[in-house]
Amino acid sequence: MATLKLPAPHHHFFPPCQFCHRFFSSTTTTTAWYTPTPPPHHSQSQDNPLLTTLSQAITNSQKTPLATSLKKLLPSLTARHVVSLIKLNPHSLNPPSLLSFFTWLSSQPTFRHTVQSYCTMAHFLCFHQMAPQAQSLLQFVASRKGTNSAPSVFTTVLHAKGTHQSNIVYNALMLAYVELGFVSDAIQCFRLVKKHKLPIPFVACGRLLDHMMKLNAPTAAWRFYSEILECGFPPNVYNFNILMNALCKGGIIKDAQMVFDGITKWGLRPTVVSFNTLMNGYCKLGDLEEGFKLKRVMEEGLCREGRPVDAERMLRQMLAIGMKPDDATYTMVIDGFCKRGDVKMGFKLLKEMQNDGHVPSTVTYNVLMNGLCKQGQTKNASMLLHAMLNRGIVPDDITYNILLEGHCKNGNPENFEKLRDEKGLVLDYASYASLLDGFADWAAAKERYLSLDDIDPTLDVHIFQNLEIPTVLRSFAKALQL
Repeated sequence: MATLKLPAPHHHFFPPCQFCHRFFSSTTTTTAWYTPTPPPHHSQSQDNPLLTTLSQAITNSQKTPLATSLKKLLPSLTARHVVSLIKLNPHSLNPPSLLSFFTWLSSQPTFRHTVQSYCTMAHFLCFHQMAPQAQSLLQFVASRKGTNSAPSVFTTVLHAKGTHQSNIVYNALMLAYVELGFVSDAIQCFRLVKKHKLPIPFVACGRLLDHMMKLNAPTAAWRFYSEILECGFPPNVYNFNILMNALCKGGIIKDAQMVFDGITKWGLRPTVVSFNTLMNGYCKLGDLEEGFKLKRVMEEGLCREGRPVDAERMLRQMLAIGMKPDDATYTMVIDGFCKRGDVKMGFKLLKEMQNDGHVPSTVTYNVLMNGLCKQGQTKNASMLLHAMLNRGIVPDDITYNILLEGHCKNGNPENFEKLRDEKGLVLDYASYASLLDGFADWAAAKERYLSLDDIDPTLDVHIFQNLEIPTVLRSFAKALQL
């Protein structure tokens, strides 16, 4: 008889069909695929000689085939003996050798493994970092037990731990059910692990979630995702987006909104894809109002984060599906570009805004004017003021302050004085403070601009005391208080 050759450790992963032939071969079609484990009737001391014999046979299997060394013992060998050998392993057999023996036994017509022997070996393999091989064993057990078998198999695994306990075995069991497509059983495994306060098998949870998201059951996937998140599963915005997309396609917009809200709940930031997905879901259902609200929130966030290009791309996408941006939306995107220094793009959007029938407000012009002044283009900012007035748009205090600050910072406050004379602009408190900042000669500023007749009598003059200005102005502020 040929000598049994021990395969390398990475060759121990047997597919279920191979296990079916090797582990449960039978000469009759009516023989059960396994036999129940009989109650123990030998003490450990009585079993030790048998375990020693088995261990020696396994160790010397390359010299003497197992079929020869165990010929007399094999007819009386039971799964209980194998379980004891795995749990005690008195001669410290290496895991590949023990697995090879386990596999060889399954091919013997007089021997039948039990669920307990499988689960015990799975524990042993996981303990020795051979989880794929353990998963293969458990997957075969699950395939033969069928659906709704998770509670019974889990209980056997739980009580088969012995001295080689490894929590990885529960991850392997859950993965086994996932690979078989037994989603309900895999979820039951997760809940049983949680019930027994064992470490959550996050790898298997992630695999199950991926599997569920590929099925046409997004609501069930979302519920499972919520469960594992509560147990500490690392949140990922990609998973949220996939779930939202599936729910929106199914018209389940209420759950899709819950998924979207969950992004920030779990400390993540929605991406453009997140917003797009939910907005498209609302629009397809004809709820344009909610779509616009969501769009506004997204654009504000993108502009605030300095991402005007993404905001502008979002604006294009809304136009493509028939959603027309309002004045505030255009203004937010224009402001984002101006703050980034791209005033040219801001004016391009202003033109589009006007072509679309919108009348830019004072706020829109202020945003553009501020962008021009920040770049030192005070002449263009003044021309924009003329354009405002010609269109009948009334400047406000913010408009004047933007211009005043721009002219002062660029060294020509006299230009603003000319504008004030021409247009009759009324300066406020902030205007004076900004104008004063533009002069190097503070004494000249006092004589030329700080006229008691010009200052609003209700003005709180404490501003002058808070400014870092020369003593002459602090004295002037004191005089105003008198």
